Amino acid sequence: RPLSYPYTDVILMCFSIDSPDSLENISKIWAPEIKNFCPNVPIILVGNRKDLRNNPNTIKELEKINQEHVKPDEGRSMTEKINAFSYLGCSAITKEGVRDVFEIATRAALAFKKR
Repeated sequence: RPLSYPYTDVILMCFSIDSPDSLENISKIWAPEIKNFCPNVPIILVGNRKDLRNNPNTIKELEKINQEHVKPDEGRSMTEKINAFSYLGCSAITKEGVRDVFEIATRAALAFKKR
């Protein structure tokens, strides 16, 4: 992976809202790697599958394994923990928030390029 980092302007670090383990992997695996190879590149934390947050089937499946979906506050907390530029939730199914992710990513990349 390190070969893909040299010309990076922004990082979209994604996790699945219906998988708390994927959020945990952000701080344990992905953030340390990015901080090592791209220390001055802005990170946008993205919670994917936002449409599943209130999905009854998803809630039931998570309850079976004694878990809950990732709450917005948990995403914002992780944003602070990894010193990300921003946190956004989105859904490819409903298209909610998708445009916002790319707009914020563009703004972050341009803001950091000027420095």
